[in-house]
Amino acid sequence: MAANNPGPEQPEAAADDFPADGMELTQLLVVTDLDQSVAFYRDILGARFVRAYGGTSAVFQFQGAWLLLVTGGGPTADKPTVTFAAPGDPDTVSHEMTIRVTDCRAAYRVLSARGATFLTPPVEYDWEIRAFFRDPDGHLLEISQAK
Repeated sequence: MAANNPGPEQPEAAADDFPADGMELTQLLVVTDLDQSVAFYRDILGARFVRAYGGTSAVFQFQGAWLLLVTGGGPTADKPTVTFAAPGDPDTVSHEMTIRVTDCRAAYRVLSARGATFLTPPVEYDWEIRAFFRDPDGHLLEISQAK
């Protein structure tokens, strides 16, 4: 029962304290080659490198969001059944990152010149123009321009 009583050091949070001011979201991506991925996110995508630690992790800021790149690893005490692994098949996607841009074709030209390899040139739909590319491990990224 004592575990349910937060005690004086940890006041019980009100229901409306989540999310709370000061919280930030970090997107974690598992990579196989940290140096190669750091170069991609820094030099091609233009994310701001913040720091690396442990030889297994690198932290970036990109467009107001945090991005954490980590090498794979097995279970730990706080995730006893979870293994972190880079995508096994880049054509089977469980998530992607979409970057909303004001000019998809211009962004495509800039990113292509920096070394991004797109699946196709930008494709125009009635509602948007978009193009997809991958990071070195196959994580899918999209640039998208709303119409």
